[in-house]
Amino acid sequence: MPKYIFVTGGVLSSLGKGITASSIGCLLESRSIKVTLQKIDPYLNIDPGTMSPFQHGEVYVTDDGAETDLDLGHYERFTSLTMARRNNFTAGLVYDSIIRKERRGDFLGVTVQVVPHVTDEIKRFIRKAASGKHLDVVIVEIGGTVGDIESLPFLEAIRQFGRTLGHDNCLFIHVTLVPYIRSAREIKTKPTQHSVARLREIGIQPDILICRTEKPLDKSAQQKIALFTNVEEGAVFQAVDVDTVYKVPLGFRDQGLDRMIIKRLGLKSRRRDLVEWERNCRRISRPKKTVKIGVVGKYVQVHDSYKSIQEALLHAGAACNSRIDAHWVEAEKIEKHGAARCLRGVDGVLVPGGFGTRGIEGKIAAARYARLNRIPYLGLCVGLQCAVIEVARSRCRLRGANSSEFDKKTPHPVIDLLPGQRGVKDKGGTMRLGAYPCDLKPGSLARKAYGSDRVSERHRHRYEVNSIYRDRLEKAGLIASGCSPDGSLVEIVELRGHPWFVASQFHPEFKSRFMSSHPLFREFIRASLKNAAKRR
Repeated sequence: MPKYIFVTGGVLSSLGKGITASSIGCLLESRSIKVTLQKIDPYLNIDPGTMSPFQHGEVYVTDDGAETDLDLGHYERFTSLTMARRNNFTAGLVYDSIIRKERRGDFLGVTVQVVPHVTDEIKRFIRKAASGKHLDVVIVEIGGTVGDIESLPFLEAIRQFGRTLGHDNCLFIHVTLVPYIRSAREIKTKPTQHSVARLREIGIQPDILICRTEKPLDKSAQQKIALFTNVEEGAVFQAVDVDTVYKVPLGFRDQGLDRMIIKRLGLKSRRRDLVEWERNCRRISRPKKTVKIGVVGKYVQVHDSYKSIQEALLHAGAACNSRIDAHWVEAEKIEKHGAARCLRGVDGVLVPGGFGTRGIEGKIAAARYARLNRIPYLGLCVGLQCAVIEVARSRCRLRGANSSEFDKKTPHPVIDLLPGQRGVKDKGGTMRLGAYPCDLKPGSLARKAYGSDRVSERHRHRYEVNSIYRDRLEKAGLIASGCSPDGSLVEIVELRGHPWFVASQFHPEFKSRFMSSHPLFREFIRASLKNAAKRR
């Protein structure tokens, strides 16, 4: 049976519970300890698939087609793991399961209650993360903040879990805030004291504290925190702000966090190996070149909406020993002011995915600007569709060409609903989701980038290139360089005669890793660097 580590958070959200859990996974894996990670979200949605990016940030898609929390992206980027549906569940999924059981008659004669029925169901979902696997440790991150009403059943469940497993098989780690008050030039420990007090009221005594702080804590501050939280002084760790999240595991390593976890849980381990990890961190901190990338999106005010794209660009920059100067452009601003003004000086243009009509013409204009000015272009999902629409209008002379998603009356639906999507009414979990194979055209830019004839990539879409228009698009120079094995679906397009104009219907950002950048992002950055060199 595996050991369990539960990661909770206090004071406020966005403290870095996901990065903390990922970093612990990274450190343990570097010592040849077999781990998996799981995220629990206390909201009542079944999954985040129908939530606005402005509220929730990015929806991360797994190989098996689950729409999950963006923290699963961190888990994959920090470890060698491939996440799946069982690595993320919500309060909505728990309650839905219980209500279905109640309607089936599984609880006949019994009053269904939060304790024990909800908490038992939560524990069942937690155990599923390890089922069928030979694991040493399961790291479970509890979403939300201690003190939230929504989190209470989950905290009660892990309290019971720890009691059942016993002290030697379970570890509680609490991430908290130690703010620095600039006007007083003082670090304040009171928020951490209160957060741990709330956790202890629930019946959970944290074994380890991770103190998120702007300024390093001195010995007296750590002693004070230990005294008032009933945690050993040596178990108070710092998470000081760093220039890249990939340095967080190194900071924990230097403080001995992995050694304490291994000792506390009685784990067998080997000597850690983080040499390549450190080398990549140095590339990020001390790049030799800089490249400016214009990212044209519709959710740019909330950067977490494009978290995997940010990270994939960073990974590609590290692979090319370059700093990525991301220039975030609101697509609607291009509609008002023009692409030439909004994208002036960029070395490459990236158009990410999105839903709905808002900002679409701005994205199409960005694709046109990249095409006409021979600027490297990478389109993702809707970014491919916008490129297709632009070429159909400009080169194929198909006036009014559009996607039937954006204009139901378009005379030329060059992008249309997938056949399997016709008649689908429910919005949640009904798109073309997950990993599908893609065959690459010999001699294409995509084939050169991947170095393989067939790849597998993750999808999240309802609309696709309309096969009726494929011949006309190809004659205009937009070739289908990647297709589904049966040839029915276009997965990648390239513009013939352009230095580097590539777009994919899938989301390559979901498969980019810190230690292995995604081929399409890497080659996009290389092409952008060449463009920058020519311009200068």
